[in-house]
Amino acid sequence: MSPMLSLFASKFLFVAAALLPIINPPGLVPFFISLTAHNNQAQRAFLARRIAMYCFLLLLGSMYIGGFVLSFFGVSLPVVQMSGGLLITFAAWRMLNDNPAENTPDVNKLENRETLKQRAFYPLTFPLTVGPGSISVAITVGASLTSSGKALVKFTVAPLAAVAAVAVTCLLIWWCLLHADKLMRYLGQTGAVVFLRLTAFILLCLGVQIIWEGFSGLVEPLLHGIGK
Repeated sequence: MSPMLSLFASKFLFVAAALLPIINPPGLVPFFISLTAHNNQAQRAFLARRIAMYCFLLLLGSMYIGGFVLSFFGVSLPVVQMSGGLLITFAAWRMLNDNPAENTPDVNKLENRETLKQRAFYPLTFPLTVGPGSISVAITVGASLTSSGKALVKFTVAPLAAVAAVAVTCLLIWWCLLHADKLMRYLGQTGAVVFLRLTAFILLCLGVQIIWEGFSGLVEPLLHGIGK
C-alpha cells in the first residue's frame, strides 16, 4: 500500500470511528419509527433519503466551518448542548403525549413534499440524528484534521477521507431508516404501542442527559474560579 493510500485509510478510519458510535445508525430506527408513525412507506423512504442528505451536509459543515460559526457568534459548545437537549426533550414529550390510536397512515392526511422536507431536517435530522454530541465531535475532528501535517495532507488527503467517511456514515443511516418499517411488522399493534412509549421515554432521558452535560460544562469553570 502506498504512503498516500495508507494515510487516506487512516484518516478515513479516524473520522468514521469518531462519528459512527455517537450517531449509531441502527439505534436511530426506533426514534424514526416513532416520529413517522403517521406516514406511509413511500413517505418514510423519502424522509430516509432526505435525512441522509441533510446529515451529510450538516456533518461536513460542522467539521469544517462549525467552529468558526460558533466563534463568530460567541457561542460555546455547552450552550449548543443545552439548546439541543431542550429540543430533544420537547420532541420526546410530544411523542409521549401522542395518541397511539392515531399513529396509522391516513391517505386523506398525506403530507406534501415541502412539509416532509421540513420535518426531515427538524426534528429528524437535527437534533435527533445529528445532535449536539455529533456536532461537537465533528467540530473536534475537523480541527484535528486541519491542525497538523503537510499542506498536501490538510487540503487534499484529509478532506477526501473526511468526505468519504461521512458519506459512508450517511449511507448507513439511509439504509437503516429505509428498512425501519420492517421492525414495526414484527411487533404487532400492542407491541408497537409499548415500543413507541419506551422509545419516547428513552429519548426524553437522553435529552435531559444532554442538557445536564451542557449545564455542567457551563458551571464547572465557574466552580474552578470560585475554588481558586
